[in-house]
Amino acid sequence: MSDIPDIPIDELARLLTASDLRLVTAESCTGGLIAATLTEIAGSSTWFEGGFVTYRLSAKERMLGVPAALLAREGAVSEPVARAMAEGALHASDAHVSVAVTGLAGPDGGEPLVPVGTVWFAWALRAPEPRCEQTAVHQ
Repeated sequence: MSDIPDIPIDELARLLTASDLRLVTAESCTGGLIAATLTEIAGSSTWFEGGFVTYRLSAKERMLGVPAALLAREGAVSEPVARAMAEGALHASDAHVSVAVTGLAGPDGGEPLVPVGTVWFAWALRAPEPRCEQTAVHQ
């Protein structure tokens, strides 16, 4: 079991189940930890569609349809790539809601514009046009 409290995940499960919605994840720096944590909840197959672990750039391109040009221009740890991952996870699944995360966990590899600890989260909803919101978290 993870050290993440169950209360928020239980609430997410309740809301998704009550709304008859399914969630999909697209993860990079977390390496599947979000999906693993979600599936610790009994009955998660009711509301959890599945997850994509796309650690390498080529996996983001192949599995989620993130354009190579976007990755080259913006870098893997960026708002546009997090957004593209969230949208790609929706397109590659039957889920209604997606959550994506990409970041630079470290301990090495940081740059002035993308320091170690930079993490981008995005989410998208299946609608006529996918909608996304995101936030940046810095250590």
